[in-house]
Amino acid sequence: MTTFYSLGLTKPVLKSLDQMGFEETTPIQAQTIPLALQGRDVIGQAQTGTGKTAAFGIPMIEKIDQDRNDIQGLVVAPTRELAIQVAEEINRLGKFKGVRALPIYGGQHMDRQIRALKDQNQIVVATPGRLLDHIRRRTIKLANVHTAVLDEADEMLNMGFIDDIKDILKSIPEQRQTLLFSATMPKAIRDIASTLMKKPEEVKVKAKEMTVENIEQYFVELQERQKFDALTRLLDIQAPALAIVFGRTKRRVDELTDGLQTRGFRAEGIHGDLTQGKRMSVLNKFKQGRVEILVATDVAARGLDISEVSHVYNFDIPQDPESYVHRIGRTGRAGRQGKAISFITHREKAQLHLIEKLTKKKVERLDVPSNDEAQRGQQQVAVDKLLKTMESSDLKAYHQAANELLQQHDSMELVAAALKLMTKERRETPVRLSGVQPISVKKAQYDKGKKKPYKRNDKKRDFNRKNSRNRKFNQKRGGRS
Repeated sequence: MTTFYSLGLTKPVLKSLDQMGFEETTPIQAQTIPLALQGRDVIGQAQTGTGKTAAFGIPMIEKIDQDRNDIQGLVVAPTRELAIQVAEEINRLGKFKGVRALPIYGGQHMDRQIRALKDQNQIVVATPGRLLDHIRRRTIKLANVHTAVLDEADEMLNMGFIDDIKDILKSIPEQRQTLLFSATMPKAIRDIASTLMKKPEEVKVKAKEMTVENIEQYFVELQERQKFDALTRLLDIQAPALAIVFGRTKRRVDELTDGLQTRGFRAEGIHGDLTQGKRMSVLNKFKQGRVEILVATDVAARGLDISEVSHVYNFDIPQDPESYVHRIGRTGRAGRQGKAISFITHREKAQLHLIEKLTKKKVERLDVPSNDEAQRGQQQVAVDKLLKTMESSDLKAYHQAANELLQQHDSMELVAAALKLMTKERRETPVRLSGVQPISVKKAQYDKGKKKPYKRNDKKRDFNRKNSRNRKFNQKRGGRS
Protein backbone atom coordinates (compact mmCIF):
# COMPACT_ATOMS: atom_id res chain seq x y z
CA MET A 1 0.00 0.00 0.00
CA THR A 2 1.38 3.40 -1.03
CA THR A 3 -0.10 6.61 0.37
CA PHE A 4 0.31 10.05 -1.18
CA TYR A 5 2.03 11.18 2.02
CA SER A 6 4.93 8.82 1.27
CA LEU A 7 5.69 10.43 -2.12
CA GLY A 8 7.21 13.67 -0.79
CA LEU A 9 4.49 15.94 -2.17
CA THR A 10 4.09 19.57 -1.05
CA LYS A 11 1.53 20.55 1.59
CA PRO A 12 -0.85 22.39 -0.81
CA VAL A 13 -1.11 19.34 -3.07
CA LEU A 14 -1.57 16.98 -0.10
CA LYS A 15 -4.31 19.29 1.20
CA SER A 16 -6.10 19.08 -2.17
CA LEU A 17 -5.77 15.29 -2.20
CA ASP A 18 -7.14 15.09 1.33
CA GLN A 19 -10.15 17.22 0.37
CA MET A 20 -10.75 15.03 -2.68
CA GLY A 21 -10.59 11.92 -0.50
CA PHE A 22 -7.50 10.41 -2.15
CA GLU A 23 -5.48 8.71 0.61
CA GLU A 24 -4.02 5.69 -1.15
CA THR A 25 -2.49 5.67 -4.63
CA THR A 26 -3.69 3.47 -7.47
CA PRO A 27 -1.00 1.26 -9.10
CA ILE A 28 -0.43 3.66 -12.03
CA GLN A 29 -0.06 6.59 -9.61
CA ALA A 30 2.34 4.73 -7.30
CA GLN A 31 4.66 3.89 -10.20
CA THR A 32 4.37 7.04 -12.33
CA ILE A 33 4.47 9.91 -9.83
CA PRO A 34 7.96 9.22 -8.39
CA LEU A 35 9.45 8.92 -11.91
CA ALA A 36 7.72 12.06 -13.14
CA LEU A 37 8.80 14.03 -10.06
CA GLN A 38 12.40 13.14 -10.98
CA GLY A 39 11.83 14.76 -14.38
CA ARG A 40 11.88 11.48 -16.33
CA ASP A 41 9.85 10.94 -19.50
CA VAL A 42 7.25 8.22 -18.87
CA ILE A 43 5.18 5.89 -21.04
CA GLY A 44 2.21 4.70 -19.00
CA GLN A 45 0.10 1.83 -20.25
CA ALA A 46 -3.16 1.75 -18.31
CA GLN A 47 -6.89 1.57 -18.89
CA THR A 48 -9.29 4.47 -18.40
CA GLY A 49 -10.53 4.73 -14.82
CA THR A 50 -7.24 3.76 -13.14
CA GLY A 51 -6.35 7.25 -11.85
CA LYS A 52 -4.22 8.45 -14.79
CA THR A 53 -5.15 12.12 -14.44
CA ALA A 54 -3.68 12.37 -10.95
CA ALA A 55 -0.69 10.29 -12.11
CA PHE A 56 0.38 13.02 -14.54
CA GLY A 57 -1.46 15.98 -12.99
CA ILE A 58 0.29 15.87 -9.61
CA PRO A 59 3.89 15.99 -10.95
CA MET A 60 2.89 18.71 -13.43
CA ILE A 61 1.33 20.84 -10.69
CA GLU A 62 4.37 20.37 -8.43
CA LYS A 63 6.60 21.85 -11.17
CA ILE A 64 4.37 24.89 -11.85
CA ASP A 65 5.61 28.32 -10.77
CA GLN A 66 2.33 29.91 -9.66
CA ASP A 67 3.85 33.40 -9.65
CA ARG A 68 4.17 33.27 -13.45
CA ASN A 69 1.22 33.88 -15.77
CA ASP A 70 2.46 31.91 -18.78
CA ILE A 71 1.45 28.39 -19.87
CA GLN A 72 3.85 25.87 -18.34
CA GLY A 73 1.94 22.60 -18.73
CA LEU A 74 0.10 21.11 -21.72
CA VAL A 75 -2.24 18.12 -21.85
CA VAL A 76 -3.50 16.84 -25.22
CA ALA A 77 -6.68 14.72 -25.04
CA PRO A 78 -8.72 13.11 -27.84
CA THR A 79 -12.21 14.43 -27.04
CA ARG A 80 -13.93 17.53 -25.74
CA GLU A 81 -15.48 15.55 -22.86
CA LEU A 82 -12.12 14.20 -21.72
CA ALA A 83 -10.46 17.63 -22.01
CA ILE A 84 -13.12 19.15 -19.75
CA GLN A 85 -12.91 16.26 -17.26
CA VAL A 86 -9.10 16.40 -17.07
CA ALA A 87 -9.09 20.20 -16.63
CA GLU A 88 -11.64 19.94 -13.80
CA GLU A 89 -9.58 17.34 -11.94
CA ILE A 90 -6.34 19.31 -12.38
CA ASN A 91 -8.12 22.40 -11.01
CA ARG A 92 -9.15 20.39 -7.94
CA LEU A 93 -5.63 19.02 -7.50
CA GLY A 94 -4.07 22.48 -7.89
CA LYS A 95 -6.65 24.35 -5.82
CA PHE A 96 -4.46 25.12 -2.79
CA LYS A 97 -1.34 25.78 -4.82
CA GLY A 98 -3.18 28.36 -6.94
CA VAL A 99 -2.69 26.45 -10.21
CA ARG A 100 -5.36 26.79 -12.87
CA ALA A 101 -6.10 24.65 -15.94
CA LEU A 102 -8.08 25.80 -19.00
CA PRO A 103 -9.85 23.38 -21.37
CA ILE A 104 -9.58 24.26 -25.09
CA TYR A 105 -11.67 22.32 -27.62
CA GLY A 106 -13.56 22.59 -30.89
CA GLY A 107 -17.17 23.75 -30.93
CA GLN A 108 -16.46 26.64 -28.58
CA HIS A 109 -16.18 30.24 -29.87
CA MET A 110 -12.60 30.99 -30.84
CA ASP A 111 -12.82 34.61 -29.61
CA ARG A 112 -13.92 33.43 -26.15
CA GLN A 113 -11.00 31.00 -26.00
CA ILE A 114 -8.53 33.70 -27.07
CA ARG A 115 -9.76 35.94 -24.22
CA ALA A 116 -9.54 33.05 -21.75
CA LEU A 117 -5.96 32.31 -22.84
CA LYS A 118 -4.96 35.82 -21.76
CA ASP A 119 -5.97 35.05 -18.16
CA GLN A 120 -3.69 33.37 -15.62
CA ASN A 121 -3.87 29.72 -16.68
CA GLN A 122 -0.63 27.81 -16.15
CA ILE A 123 -1.96 24.58 -17.71
CA VAL A 124 -3.93 24.08 -20.93
CA VAL A 125 -5.87 20.89 -21.66
CA ALA A 126 -6.72 20.77 -25.36
CA THR A 127 -8.01 18.62 -28.20
CA PRO A 128 -5.47 18.32 -31.07
CA GLY A 129 -7.38 20.09 -33.82
CA ARG A 130 -8.32 23.19 -31.85
CA LEU A 131 -4.88 23.42 -30.27
CA LEU A 132 -3.24 23.44 -33.73
CA ASP A 133 -5.67 26.20 -34.79
CA HIS A 134 -4.41 28.36 -31.93
CA ILE A 135 -0.77 27.50 -32.66
CA ARG A 136 -1.18 28.50 -36.32
CA ARG A 137 -3.02 31.71 -35.40
CA ARG A 138 -0.35 32.45 -32.79
CA THR A 139 -3.09 32.98 -30.21
CA ILE A 140 -1.47 30.57 -27.74
CA LYS A 141 2.07 30.85 -26.38
CA LEU A 142 3.78 27.55 -25.62
CA ALA A 143 7.40 28.74 -25.43
CA ASN A 144 7.60 28.10 -21.67
CA VAL A 145 5.93 24.67 -21.55
CA HIS A 146 8.06 22.34 -19.42
CA THR A 147 5.66 19.37 -19.21
CA ALA A 148 3.61 17.86 -22.05
CA VAL A 149 1.13 15.02 -21.62
CA LEU A 150 -0.49 12.87 -24.30
CA ASP A 151 -3.57 11.28 -22.73
CA GLU A 152 -5.23 8.25 -24.39
CA ALA A 153 -2.71 8.35 -27.25
CA ASP A 154 -4.10 5.22 -28.94
CA GLU A 155 -7.54 6.84 -29.08
CA MET A 156 -6.04 9.92 -30.77
CA LEU A 157 -4.35 7.56 -33.25
CA ASN A 158 -7.71 5.89 -34.00
CA MET A 159 -9.28 9.31 -34.60
CA GLY A 160 -6.58 10.28 -37.12
CA PHE A 161 -4.73 12.80 -34.93
CA ILE A 162 -1.28 11.20 -35.11
CA ASP A 163 0.22 13.83 -37.45
CA ASP A 164 -1.37 16.61 -35.38
CA ILE A 165 0.29 15.21 -32.26
CA LYS A 166 3.70 15.22 -33.97
CA ASP A 167 3.20 18.85 -35.10
CA ILE A 168 2.14 19.89 -31.59
CA LEU A 169 5.16 18.28 -29.92
CA LYS A 170 7.48 19.91 -32.48
CA SER A 171 6.01 23.33 -31.63
CA ILE A 172 6.92 23.23 -27.94
CA PRO A 173 10.44 23.36 -26.41
CA GLU A 174 12.65 20.30 -26.89
CA GLN A 175 13.87 20.68 -23.30
CA ARG A 176 10.62 19.43 -21.81
CA GLN A 177 9.28 16.45 -19.95
CA THR A 178 6.88 14.26 -21.94
CA LEU A 179 4.39 11.85 -20.38
CA LEU A 180 2.44 9.53 -22.68
CA PHE A 181 -0.51 7.41 -21.58
CA SER A 182 -2.22 4.77 -23.69
CA ALA A 183 -4.32 1.65 -23.08
CA THR A 184 -2.55 -0.13 -25.96
CA MET A 185 0.82 0.44 -27.65
CA PRO A 186 0.52 0.20 -31.46
CA LYS A 187 3.60 0.85 -33.64
CA ALA A 188 2.64 4.49 -34.42
CA ILE A 189 2.58 5.30 -30.70
CA ARG A 190 5.90 3.52 -30.19
CA ASP A 191 7.36 5.65 -32.99
CA ILE A 192 6.34 8.85 -31.17
CA ALA A 193 7.95 7.53 -28.02
CA SER A 194 11.21 6.71 -29.76
CA THR A 195 11.51 9.95 -31.79
CA LEU A 196 9.95 12.64 -29.58
CA MET A 197 10.68 11.40 -26.05
CA LYS A 198 13.97 11.16 -24.12
CA LYS A 199 14.77 7.64 -22.83
CA PRO A 200 11.27 7.11 -21.47
CA GLU A 201 10.62 4.83 -18.50
CA GLU A 202 7.78 2.35 -19.09
CA VAL A 203 5.05 1.75 -16.56
CA LYS A 204 2.54 -0.96 -17.40
CA VAL A 205 -0.54 -1.55 -15.30
CA LYS A 206 -3.06 -4.02 -16.61
CA ALA A 207 -6.53 -3.74 -15.13
CA LYS A 208 -7.31 -6.93 -13.27
CA GLU A 209 -10.46 -8.74 -14.20
CA MET A 210 -12.18 -9.16 -10.89
CA THR A 211 -15.35 -11.10 -10.28
CA VAL A 212 -17.72 -10.51 -7.44
CA GLU A 213 -19.61 -13.58 -6.28
CA ASN A 214 -22.55 -13.69 -3.86
CA ILE A 215 -23.04 -9.90 -4.02
CA GLU A 216 -26.09 -8.22 -5.51
CA GLN A 217 -25.02 -4.82 -6.88
CA TYR A 218 -27.29 -1.81 -7.20
CA PHE A 219 -26.93 1.90 -7.93
CA VAL A 220 -29.11 4.85 -7.03
CA GLU A 221 -28.86 7.89 -9.33
CA LEU A 222 -29.67 11.16 -7.57
CA GLN A 223 -28.43 14.64 -6.77
CA GLU A 224 -25.70 15.15 -4.17
CA ARG A 225 -28.06 16.86 -1.72
CA GLN A 226 -30.49 13.89 -1.84
CA LYS A 227 -27.96 11.24 -0.86
CA PHE A 228 -28.27 11.31 2.92
CA ASP A 229 -32.07 11.06 3.06
CA ALA A 230 -31.92 8.23 0.50
CA LEU A 231 -29.33 6.39 2.62
CA THR A 232 -31.41 6.55 5.80
CA ARG A 233 -34.54 5.38 3.98
CA LEU A 234 -32.70 2.41 2.47
CA LEU A 235 -31.28 1.51 5.88
CA ASP A 236 -34.81 1.52 7.30
CA ILE A 237 -36.22 -0.65 4.50
CA GLN A 238 -33.32 -3.09 4.14
CA ALA A 239 -32.62 -3.30 7.89
CA PRO A 240 -29.06 -4.66 7.51
CA ALA A 241 -27.67 -6.79 10.33
CA LEU A 242 -24.29 -5.07 9.96
CA ALA A 243 -23.54 -2.47 7.29
CA ILE A 244 -20.51 -0.48 6.14
CA VAL A 245 -20.97 2.98 4.62
CA PHE A 246 -17.98 4.25 2.64
CA GLY A 247 -17.23 7.98 2.52
CA ARG A 248 -14.61 9.68 0.36
CA THR A 249 -12.93 11.79 3.04
CA LYS A 250 -12.32 11.83 6.78
CA ARG A 251 -14.57 14.86 7.08
CA ARG A 252 -17.32 13.05 5.18
CA VAL A 253 -17.02 10.05 7.53
CA ASP A 254 -17.39 12.32 10.57
CA GLU A 255 -20.39 14.12 9.07
CA LEU A 256 -22.13 10.89 8.06
CA THR A 257 -21.54 9.35 11.48
CA ASP A 258 -22.98 12.41 13.26
CA GLY A 259 -25.92 12.52 10.85
CA LEU A 260 -26.79 8.86 11.28
CA GLN A 261 -26.56 9.14 15.07
CA THR A 262 -28.84 12.20 14.93
CA ARG A 263 -31.41 10.13 13.02
CA GLY A 264 -31.28 7.40 15.67
CA PHE A 265 -28.96 4.83 14.07
CA ARG A 266 -26.25 3.07 16.07
CA ALA A 267 -23.33 4.25 13.93
CA GLU A 268 -19.60 4.80 14.50
CA GLY A 269 -16.89 6.03 12.14
CA ILE A 270 -13.25 5.07 11.50
CA HIS A 271 -10.59 6.91 9.50
CA GLY A 272 -6.88 7.66 9.52
CA ASP A 273 -7.03 10.42 12.14
CA LEU A 274 -8.26 8.06 14.88
CA THR A 275 -5.79 6.47 17.27
CA GLN A 276 -5.24 2.73 16.92
CA GLY A 277 -6.93 2.23 20.29
CA LYS A 278 -10.05 4.13 19.24
CA ARG A 279 -10.18 2.33 15.91
CA MET A 280 -9.99 -1.10 17.58
CA SER A 281 -12.65 -0.09 20.08
CA VAL A 282 -15.06 0.87 17.27
CA LEU A 283 -14.32 -2.34 15.33
CA ASN A 284 -14.92 -4.49 18.41
CA LYS A 285 -18.30 -2.83 18.99
CA PHE A 286 -19.14 -3.48 15.32
CA LYS A 287 -18.15 -7.15 15.51
CA GLN A 288 -20.23 -7.59 18.67
CA GLY A 289 -23.28 -5.94 17.08
CA ARG A 290 -23.34 -3.03 19.52
CA VAL A 291 -22.80 -0.79 16.49
CA GLU A 292 -24.95 -1.65 13.47
CA ILE A 293 -23.39 0.75 10.93
CA LEU A 294 -19.68 1.34 10.41
CA VAL A 295 -18.77 4.47 8.43
CA ALA A 296 -15.28 4.31 6.96
CA THR A 297 -12.75 5.58 4.44
CA ASP A 298 -11.06 3.10 2.08
CA VAL A 299 -7.80 2.95 4.02
CA ALA A 300 -9.48 2.54 7.41
CA ALA A 301 -11.52 -0.44 6.22
CA ARG A 302 -8.57 -2.23 4.57
CA GLY A 303 -8.26 -5.83 5.74
CA LEU A 304 -11.58 -5.73 7.56
CA ASP A 305 -12.97 -9.27 7.62
CA ILE A 306 -16.32 -9.61 9.36
CA SER A 307 -18.46 -12.32 7.78
CA GLU A 308 -21.76 -10.97 9.16
CA VAL A 309 -21.64 -7.72 7.10
CA SER A 310 -24.79 -7.93 4.96
CA HIS A 311 -24.73 -4.55 3.18
CA VAL A 312 -22.15 -2.11 1.80
CA TYR A 313 -23.20 1.42 0.83
CA ASN A 314 -20.91 3.54 -1.35
CA PHE A 315 -22.05 7.00 -0.29
CA ASP A 316 -19.24 8.36 -2.52
CA ILE A 317 -18.11 6.31 -5.52
CA PRO A 318 -14.34 5.54 -5.33
CA GLN A 319 -11.72 6.96 -7.69
CA ASP A 320 -11.04 3.70 -9.53
CA PRO A 321 -12.97 0.46 -10.20
CA GLU A 322 -10.56 -1.78 -8.29
CA SER A 323 -11.21 0.21 -5.08
CA TYR A 324 -14.92 -0.41 -5.68
CA VAL A 325 -14.31 -4.16 -5.81
CA HIS A 326 -12.27 -4.05 -2.60
CA ARG A 327 -15.04 -2.09 -0.88
CA ILE A 328 -17.96 -4.32 -1.79
CA GLY A 329 -15.84 -7.38 -1.00
CA ARG A 330 -16.44 -6.54 2.68
CA THR A 331 -19.83 -8.27 2.25
CA GLY A 332 -20.84 -11.61 0.71
CA ARG A 333 -18.28 -13.46 2.87
CA ALA A 334 -18.23 -17.08 4.02
CA GLY A 335 -20.78 -18.13 1.40
CA ARG A 336 -23.35 -15.58 2.57
CA GLN A 337 -25.30 -13.31 0.20
CA GLY A 338 -24.46 -9.62 0.32
CA LYS A 339 -25.80 -6.40 -1.14
CA ALA A 340 -23.84 -3.39 -2.40
CA ILE A 341 -25.58 -0.07 -3.13
CA SER A 342 -23.75 2.87 -4.72
CA PHE A 343 -25.01 6.45 -4.80
CA ILE A 344 -24.02 8.21 -8.01
CA THR A 345 -24.75 11.56 -9.63
CA HIS A 346 -25.46 11.82 -13.36
CA ARG A 347 -21.85 12.80 -14.08
CA GLU A 348 -20.55 9.62 -12.42
CA LYS A 349 -22.38 7.18 -14.72
CA ALA A 350 -19.30 6.68 -16.90
CA GLN A 351 -17.43 5.44 -13.82
CA LEU A 352 -20.27 3.00 -13.18
CA HIS A 353 -19.86 1.55 -16.69
CA LEU A 354 -16.15 0.99 -16.02
CA ILE A 355 -17.07 -0.86 -12.82
CA GLU A 356 -19.47 -3.11 -14.76
CA LYS A 357 -16.73 -3.84 -17.30
CA LEU A 358 -14.23 -4.76 -14.60
CA THR A 359 -16.59 -6.98 -12.59
CA LYS A 360 -18.31 -8.43 -15.68
CA LYS A 361 -21.58 -7.96 -13.88
CA LYS A 362 -24.42 -5.52 -14.47
CA VAL A 363 -25.21 -3.11 -11.64
CA GLU A 364 -28.98 -2.82 -11.34
CA ARG A 365 -30.83 0.46 -10.88
CA LEU A 366 -32.62 0.98 -7.56
CA ASP A 367 -35.28 3.63 -7.03
CA VAL A 368 -35.08 5.99 -4.07
CA PRO A 369 -37.73 4.92 -1.54
CA SER A 370 -40.26 7.39 -0.20
CA ASN A 371 -40.70 8.31 3.48
CA ASP A 372 -43.85 6.18 3.63
CA GLU A 373 -42.00 3.18 2.21
CA ALA A 374 -39.22 3.66 4.76
CA GLN A 375 -41.75 3.74 7.62
CA ARG A 376 -43.45 0.61 6.30
CA GLY A 377 -40.03 -1.02 6.09
CA GLN A 378 -39.40 -0.38 9.77
CA GLN A 379 -42.87 -1.65 10.65
CA GLN A 380 -42.16 -4.85 8.72
CA VAL A 381 -38.96 -5.33 10.74
CA ALA A 382 -41.10 -5.10 13.91
CA VAL A 383 -43.63 -7.59 12.47
CA ASP A 384 -40.83 -10.06 11.66
CA LYS A 385 -39.42 -9.76 15.19
CA LEU A 386 -42.87 -10.31 16.70
CA LEU A 387 -43.49 -13.44 14.58
CA LYS A 388 -40.02 -14.81 15.29
CA THR A 389 -40.56 -14.35 19.03
CA MET A 390 -43.96 -16.06 18.78
CA GLU A 391 -42.51 -19.04 16.89
CA SER A 392 -39.31 -19.56 18.87
CA SER A 393 -40.16 -18.66 22.46
CA ASP A 394 -42.17 -20.23 25.28
CA LEU A 395 -44.89 -17.63 25.92
CA LYS A 396 -47.01 -19.51 28.49
CA ALA A 397 -45.92 -17.19 31.28
CA TYR A 398 -47.50 -14.29 29.37
CA HIS A 399 -50.83 -15.96 28.51
CA GLN A 400 -52.76 -14.75 31.58
CA ALA A 401 -51.70 -11.11 31.11
CA ALA A 402 -52.47 -11.36 27.41
CA ASN A 403 -55.91 -12.83 28.07
CA GLU A 404 -56.75 -10.04 30.54
CA LEU A 405 -55.70 -7.41 28.01
CA LEU A 406 -57.82 -9.00 25.27
CA GLN A 407 -60.89 -8.92 27.52
CA GLN A 408 -60.41 -5.22 28.22
CA HIS A 409 -59.15 -3.92 24.86
CA ASP A 410 -59.58 -4.36 21.12
CA SER A 411 -57.14 -6.97 19.73
CA MET A 412 -56.30 -4.79 16.69
CA GLU A 413 -55.34 -1.88 18.95
CA LEU A 414 -53.22 -4.13 21.18
CA VAL A 415 -51.20 -5.56 18.26
CA ALA A 416 -50.79 -2.06 16.77
CA ALA A 417 -49.49 -0.76 20.13
CA ALA A 418 -47.02 -3.68 20.38
CA LEU A 419 -45.74 -2.98 16.87
CA LYS A 420 -45.40 0.72 17.66
CA LEU A 421 -43.27 -0.11 20.70
CA MET A 422 -41.01 -2.31 18.58
CA THR A 423 -40.73 0.03 15.58
CA LYS A 424 -37.79 2.44 15.38
CA GLU A 425 -39.40 5.72 14.49
CA ARG A 426 -36.68 7.89 13.05
CA ARG A 427 -36.26 11.48 14.09
CA GLU A 428 -36.74 13.66 11.01
CA THR A 429 -33.87 15.90 12.08
CA PRO A 430 -32.45 17.80 9.08
CA VAL A 431 -28.81 16.89 8.38
CA ARG A 432 -26.37 19.00 6.40
CA LEU A 433 -23.29 17.51 4.72
CA SER A 434 -20.30 19.45 3.34
CA GLY A 435 -22.18 22.64 2.59
CA VAL A 436 -25.08 20.88 0.81
CA GLN A 437 -28.29 22.07 2.41
CA PRO A 438 -31.19 19.64 1.98
CA ILE A 439 -34.69 20.93 1.36
CA SER A 440 -35.78 19.59 4.75
CA VAL A 441 -33.48 22.14 6.45
CA LYS A 442 -35.07 25.06 4.62
CA LYS A 443 -38.54 23.74 5.41
CA ALA A 444 -37.63 23.35 9.10
CA GLN A 445 -36.43 26.97 9.17
CA TYR A 446 -39.71 28.21 7.74
CA ASP A 447 -41.74 26.05 10.10
CA LYS A 448 -39.96 27.73 13.03
CA GLY A 449 -41.12 31.10 11.76
CA LYS A 450 -37.75 32.28 10.49
CA LYS A 451 -37.80 34.98 7.85
CA LYS A 452 -37.75 33.67 4.29
CA PRO A 453 -34.88 34.79 2.08
CA TYR A 454 -35.64 37.80 -0.08
CA LYS A 455 -36.53 37.31 -3.71
CA ARG A 456 -36.61 40.08 -6.27
CA ASN A 457 -40.44 40.03 -6.35
CA ASP A 458 -40.56 40.24 -2.54
CA LYS A 459 -38.48 43.44 -2.62
CA LYS A 460 -40.76 44.89 -5.28
CA ARG A 461 -43.90 44.09 -3.23
CA ASP A 462 -42.34 45.62 -0.10
CA PHE A 463 -41.42 48.77 -2.05
CA ASN A 464 -44.99 49.12 -3.39
CA ARG A 465 -46.43 48.48 0.07
CA LYS A 466 -44.20 51.20 1.58
CA ASN A 467 -45.23 53.72 -1.11
CA SER A 468 -48.89 52.88 -0.51
CA ARG A 469 -48.50 53.54 3.25
CA ASN A 470 -46.77 56.86 2.54
CA ARG A 471 -49.58 57.97 0.21
CA LYS A 472 -52.25 57.15 2.83
CA PHE A 473 -50.28 59.00 5.53
CA ASN A 474 -49.97 62.09 3.33
CA GLN A 475 -53.70 62.00 2.48
CA LYS A 476 -54.55 62.02 6.19
CA ARG A 477 -52.31 65.05 6.68
CA GLY A 478 -54.15 66.87 3.92
CA GLY A 479 -51.61 66.14 1.23
CA ARG A 480 -48.75 67.94 3.05
CA SER A 481 -45.32 66.55 2.33
